[in-house]
This record gives sequence, structure tokens and C-alpha cells, in this order.
Amino acid sequence: MHERKAEMAHEADAFVALPGGYGTLEEFLEVISWAQLGIHQKPVGLLNVDGYYSSLLTFIDNAEAEGFVSPAARHIIVSAPTAQEVMRKLEEYAPQHSG
Repeated sequence: MHERKAEMAHEADAFVALPGGYGTLEEFLEVISWAQLGIHQKPVGLLNVDGYYSSLLTFIDNAEAEGFVSPAARHIIVSAPTAQEVMRKLEEYAPQHSG
């Protein structure tokens, strides 16, 4: 599994999580961790259809407010309710983290 993920990460220009379950969440958090560690500087997007990920984003915002997530690390995630808006944000993304 790790080899498959590493190959996908190497080939990808960005990462986008669609609404999903534990596996989706695990892979989403892993690519965020990789960005924090400086393994990549690619954008990580959430397609927040009908607010599916709103509570997760609130959790992450709270983690930032409490000092557990840096502002630069919070910036790794872009989210939007439509595919078109996520794509626009991914294209405009400029990393603020350095590992």
C-alpha cells in the first residue's frame, strides 16, 4: 500500500479528497503530514460537497487556534463546495510551509 501511495504522490500535481470514509481521511491526513515534513509542496484540496467536511474543517481551525496546527500548516488545505472552485484554488495555491 505504501508503495502505491508513494507512486501516486510522485505523479500527482495536487491531491483532492472527495467525500469518503476512513480510508479517504487517512490518505488526506497523510499527504498533509508529508507537506508539513517537506516531502512535497503540492496543494491538498477538500471537495466539501453539501458541507460534508465542514465539521472537519472546524476541527482543524480549532486546532490552529489552540496552537496545535501552525497557520502555514493550515494553509496546506484548500476547500470549496464545487469541483470548479476547488480546481481554481488548487491552481492558485502557493505553499507557505517549508517542512
